[in-house]
Amino acid sequence: MSLPTAPDPVRPAAVAGTWYPGEPEALASEVDRYLDAVEDTPDLVITALVAPHAGLVYSGPVAAYSYAALRQQTFGVAVLVGPSHFVGFDGVSIYGRGSWATPLGHAIIETDVAARLERASSLITVYPRAHQREHSLELQLPFLQRVLPETAIVPLVMGDQHRDTILELSDVLVKVLRGTAALLVASTDLSHYFDARQASALDARVVNHVERFDWSGLLDEFERYPEHERGRYVACGGGGAIAVMRAVRMLGATTARVLKRSDSGEVSGDLTRVVGYLAAIFGTPR
Repeated sequence: MSLPTAPDPVRPAAVAGTWYPGEPEALASEVDRYLDAVEDTPDLVITALVAPHAGLVYSGPVAAYSYAALRQQTFGVAVLVGPSHFVGFDGVSIYGRGSWATPLGHAIIETDVAARLERASSLITVYPRAHQREHSLELQLPFLQRVLPETAIVPLVMGDQHRDTILELSDVLVKVLRGTAALLVASTDLSHYFDARQASALDARVVNHVERFDWSGLLDEFERYPEHERGRYVACGGGGAIAVMRAVRMLGATTARVLKRSDSGEVSGDLTRVVGYLAAIFGTPR
């Protein structure tokens, strides 16, 4: 199956065929199966979500809770925020034009919003290398393409997750997205490689802050640990999740809902070294 023509440059899928199925039919079937397994969705006007980004077989059943809740909504743009796993750099890298390819087709970049974000702060720069191998945003695309197939995207990868970066990114998102029909997507896994009981205790701290819409408390929890340990004890994309929570709160969201928390052991059966996953949404009651 050939992909339809899309604007250049095209960022090719980096983990199709490994982290998720490389064939369109198989990928669509798997994503739809996870979405269809979600029976109840909250009656909320959603403006942001948190979803994990591990291999689809592990984190997909959790991510589906966030994305299934979007089925009755429309958005002008989805702004994706995730961590950089492979490339270290200061600030935030934006992929500001063209499209991202997956086996399901092309996710088109919303160039106007991207340009306004880039102009709004020197924190946000074009650094293509940050996106080449990165999976944290790519794992969101199959869900977006099945639930919101017409929605353009703006990919943002955080090279560092310092307090100043988190707060400035949040401020920029508020400045640029106020008054727009935007969805903010924070891509993060939770604790890494503890046994299931330890992981549950560590992840409960994150869940508590998210349920209370307490971005400040989550930032304090994030900073309890040395920077190189925050991804292990709290969340690898914790900085992005905090920035998104703060931004949507400033944009008027009043309600947070944790929809699902699980870990890789639920799928693999190995409870000795698990990765935690969270699905959450933010918005206002209908």
